[in-house]
Amino acid sequence: MQIIDAISAIMQREGIEFLSTYPTTPLIDAAAAIGIRPILCRQERVGVGIADGFTRITNGKRIGVFAMQYGPGAENAFPGVATAYSDSVPILLLPLGHQRDRAQVFPLFSSARTFASVTKSVETLNQAEQVTEVMRRAFNLLKMGRPGPVMVEIPADVALEHVDDAIVNAYRVVKPTCAAGNAQDIAAAAQVLLQARRPVIHAGQGVLYAEASDELVELAELLQLPVMTTLEGKSAFPEDHALSLGTGGAVMTGPVVHCLRQADVVFGIGCSFTKHGMATNIPSGKTIIHATNDERDLNKNYAADYPILGDAKLVLRQFIDAIKDLGPQRRVNGDTAAEVLEIKEAWMREWTAKLTSSEVPITPYRVLWEFMHTVHPRDAIITHDSGSPRDQIVPFYRATTPRSYIGWGKSHALGTGLGLIMGAKLAAPEKFCVNFMGDAAFGMTGLDFETAVRCGIPITTVVFNNSAMAIEQHALVVSHERYRTRDIGGHYADLGRAMGGVAERVEKPEEIAPAIQRARKANDDGKAVLLEFITSEETAFSLRRAL
Repeated sequence: MQIIDAISAIMQREGIEFLSTYPTTPLIDAAAAIGIRPILCRQERVGVGIADGFTRITNGKRIGVFAMQYGPGAENAFPGVATAYSDSVPILLLPLGHQRDRAQVFPLFSSARTFASVTKSVETLNQAEQVTEVMRRAFNLLKMGRPGPVMVEIPADVALEHVDDAIVNAYRVVKPTCAAGNAQDIAAAAQVLLQARRPVIHAGQGVLYAEASDELVELAELLQLPVMTTLEGKSAFPEDHALSLGTGGAVMTGPVVHCLRQADVVFGIGCSFTKHGMATNIPSGKTIIHATNDERDLNKNYAADYPILGDAKLVLRQFIDAIKDLGPQRRVNGDTAAEVLEIKEAWMREWTAKLTSSEVPITPYRVLWEFMHTVHPRDAIITHDSGSPRDQIVPFYRATTPRSYIGWGKSHALGTGLGLIMGAKLAAPEKFCVNFMGDAAFGMTGLDFETAVRCGIPITTVVFNNSAMAIEQHALVVSHERYRTRDIGGHYADLGRAMGGVAERVEKPEEIAPAIQRARKANDDGKAVLLEFITSEETAFSLRRAL
């Protein structure tokens, strides 16, 4: 068989369900021939996002794949791959490469060289008979250790070479494994948690990938520990739980700020503790317990007093067992839930007027408020886009089940949310899948709403249209006064209809909830929906970079 057929057969054995792709590569037809559905997007970055969103919702148990042509196709995919890399998402990337006799010639683009900085691994398939070895290494890296994108570059001449069927038939599916933490390290850290006066759990997306939310809840309840999540870890701990502090990041909830300031011990589980504008900075003077499956995170930006290397699910179970073994020595913190509730209610009182405002143009906070009171979070998967939508939604939306929210931001290209939500819908067709984006983000990737229509992916895209780059008011002052540089605009509902979708333009607060209900009904009927809300230039954010 040809190499493209061999790769398709290996992907099928590994459970690959569809191939996100654009615009052309011989792998498309080879995969389609054996029943792997191609999803052709409108641009490469969105196609990578579709694979990314699919993988996130399945916790990496079902891998998203993106394939593209050499040169411009691979070049255009770079920002999507950078996002997946920064958020540790395991996706398989299969760019076509230039044929081997000219691959190193300037100015031909080399995926292998260029993508090395934003992938977990890049390997070029230079010899046809090595196809099973190369693909086995790729899936091994996708399934084990810290997640991340893995790339196999397929030179155009190699793609059409032949390989003995027996070599491919001998391929065995990669079985993942993981490691627990050192028992002595766990015991020492457990004692610290017991002796702490005001400990806080700082949970990252490693909890989601390890499917360790149940263990996280069990440990929190065992010792009455308050829990905050990172942006990428949002939904790892149910945000309607009495011990939930909510999410930290560029913006934060009141309970996160209060409890982190007061904490003497911070227990990071499944997180990287990366200092970044989209991350929560840990105040100085804290004792830090840091459990991660990647040694590069330990002592990276913060000195770890108690470093632990291991899988989040196994490590949490070790902590639970170690604490239970202490028997009478166990000490439960005071009435943490009551304290968290008091702080949360005080914080929400400050925001109730904004969230329930009847002002026109509509404030985005009112749209979010109506959404939360119209759709139960267990029935939905939502994601934000960069800038204002992210910072407005993250503190207030309560994600109650794992992977009901896709948080992202360390590498934050506008328009990423549209691809992510299409991938989420492919992974969980029973969910109401909604992405919130601003008009600037729509300008980057909005035409890929047509991909959702054409490919039968019934998502709802919410566009906050304030005809401005409102979040950039501080940066574009003189230029805006003289040249109106922040002004943008469009009639996005009209575009949505022109692309074949169901679309509405909403201008009054009382119209928000009915529009959301109609969108959900249309999604249930298999139709993609675009809701355009005419909103104000809202620039108030909850505790932005308060730590």
